[in-house]
Amino acid sequence: MMLKKIYNGIIELPRVVNHILNISNQFADLQMKIESQSVLIGNLQSKLLIEERKSINDSEFKVFSQFGDDGIIQYLIQKIDIGSKTFIEFGVENYTESNTRFLLLNNNWKGMVMDGSQKNIDFIKKDDLYWRHDLTAVKAFIDKDNINNIINENGFSGDLGILHIDIDGNDYWVWDSVTVVNPEIVIVEYNSVFGFDNPWTVQYDPKFVRSDYNHNNLYWGVSLLSLCELAEQKGYDFVGCNDGGNNAYFVRKDKMKKLIKLTPEQGYRESKFREALDAKGNLSYLSGTDRLAAIKGMEVYNTRLKKTEKIQ
Repeated sequence: MMLKKIYNGIIELPRVVNHILNISNQFADLQMKIESQSVLIGNLQSKLLIEERKSINDSEFKVFSQFGDDGIIQYLIQKIDIGSKTFIEFGVENYTESNTRFLLLNNNWKGMVMDGSQKNIDFIKKDDLYWRHDLTAVKAFIDKDNINNIINENGFSGDLGILHIDIDGNDYWVWDSVTVVNPEIVIVEYNSVFGFDNPWTVQYDPKFVRSDYNHNNLYWGVSLLSLCELAEQKGYDFVGCNDGGNNAYFVRKDKMKKLIKLTPEQGYRESKFREALDAKGNLSYLSGTDRLAAIKGMEVYNTRLKKTEKIQ
């Protein structure tokens, strides 16, 4: 009896495998249909009332971005005369949630994405969008010394439509070092916890990983003020932040047209997400000024005074 059951199980195995594969294929088809519908809805949103929107925040909507950045990008590329429909985005993980995916699928731009994980890069290359669109995915741990070579070696130089920097650490130092491309729009993640009036960035460390510096996950990146002052030096105007309070937008001065330049105080958005961790690695749900208090005593680099100081 036992041998018969084993025999029957072996006979049924191919049918079970085929059933599982069929379910998997149906799920993949469903994912593609959902993505297509999302792009279609986003496309309609990008065309509605674009002229009536008075600021980047009025235009926010989310398709693949974490917050409303898909809408902001659509607003900006319709407001300015984009010369190069190309983008580079750093720190995309597996690219399912990113600020340029909608731009790739909806507007058919050419681009390059980078991440430090080979697993993430392999995932991107297996995605159908990788052969359907002109996308380059590169594994790289970015620092200020290698960034220009990485960009140049992968066929990008000169004018660029959008440069998006999101590496949770050396963002200020990397943008300061980029010279091989001349972006029309620059998006840089800022640390809202640092406030709008502190000229701070983390000290440069080519191997910076935020979790290695402080268990609470709040010590990373750069303040909005430091980004705005660096932008001015590089020939850009600050036009605002997303309502999520983590991405700042800069437009090259020769492309500003009717866009309004803002001060850091005018454009600053305080983040509401509560990602702080306790000593055991659990969410502590710190918010507001309690987050800055949690990293009191940590050393930051004052980009105005050109020296290190401690958070008071």
